Amino acid sequence: MANPLKPLTALGSPTAQSDTIGAVTITENPNTALASLASRLGREAEVVSLAASAGIPLPGPGRAEAAATYAALWLGPEQWMVEAPVATHEDITAILKPIFGEAASITEQTDAWVRFDITASDLPGYFERLSNFDLARAGAGAATRTVIDHLGCYIIRRSQTLVSLLGPRSSAHSLHHALVTAAKAIL
Repeated sequence: MANPLKPLTALGSPTAQSDTIGAVTITENPNTALASLASRLGREAEVVSLAASAGIPLPGPGRAEAAATYAALWLGPEQWMVEAPVATHEDITAILKPIFGEAASITEQTDAWVRFDITASDLPGYFERLSNFDLARAGAGAATRTVIDHLGCYIIRRSQTLVSLLGPRSSAHSLHHALVTAAKAIL
C-alpha cells in the first residue's frame, strides 16, 4: 500500500518552523488561506457592497484590514488579497465565488505564497535592514509591496510588535535565510 500524501509547509516540514534570534521571532505561518479578488469593470460598487455583506474588509491604498473571519490587503485599484483561516477556508475560492458571482474575478493564491510572522520589540530597526519600507512611520494596518533580498514581497504591519510578510513560496528558503540573517545582524 502506498503512503498517503502528507502536506508540508513551504520550508519543507510537516510543522511550521519558528526561530528566535535575540529579540526577533520569525514564525512560518501555513494557517492562512489566500485568494486574489479583483472587481470586474463596471461592477466595483457591487463588489464593495457584496464584500461588506459578507464581512470582508476592502482597505484602501497602502492598507490592510481584518474583520471577524476575513482580512484583506490592498494590491491595486479594485484589487485585494483576501485572507481567512485555512482550517475553515481551505478552498477559499469555492467559498468566495458564490459571494461575488460574476462581479469579481477570484484566484486561489494559498500555495503561491509563504507567510512569515515576525515579532520584535524594534520592528523598524529590524526591517530597515531588509527593505525600503519605513516601518517607523507606518502604524498598524499599513501594508505595501516591496523587495526583500531580490524577492517581491508584501509587508503587513499588524501591530507595533507584529509584521506579516508574504513572499513567493518557491523562494521560501531564500526569504527565510534573509530574515534570519537580518535578525543576526542586529544582535
